[in-house]
Amino acid sequence: MRLDFAPLFRSTVGYDRLLDLLDSASETAQGYPPYNIERTDENRYRISVAVAGFGEKDLTVEVRDGVLHVTGKREENEKSSYLHHGIAGRAFERRFQLAEHVEVKGARLENGLLHIELERIVPEEKKPRRITINAPDLKTIEGQAKAA
Repeated sequence: MRLDFAPLFRSTVGYDRLLDLLDSASETAQGYPPYNIERTDENRYRISVAVAGFGEKDLTVEVRDGVLHVTGKREENEKSSYLHHGIAGRAFERRFQLAEHVEVKGARLENGLLHIELERIVPEEKKPRRITINAPDLKTIEGQAKAA
């Protein structure tokens, strides 16, 4: 099913990137492998990808142009004769658009889950700061002073 976000594009200003992300997410919506995104504290996140059957050598985690790429490809050296093959081992690629100032801190493979740790690090100049109202140190604007 393809979702049409065109009506939203006509009624918004400045949210083009957000709508592009929604549109691309609906295009590439696939169910394999399943994943979770959790917030572990105010500035830390964890993406957990279910990668049963994949080893460390079969997985690649990269960040390119603000996009986290998780890929998996198993090397099968011998042909196995399965009576039932229920564990998916097909190659995959998952992409996650990272928000501004989010950095990948590390990844670990544990019990069939690939955990990728993320942290939002906002530079000091980008953090909100409180502005004092009616501060006594402020002088009148130069144009107002000349008009008086």
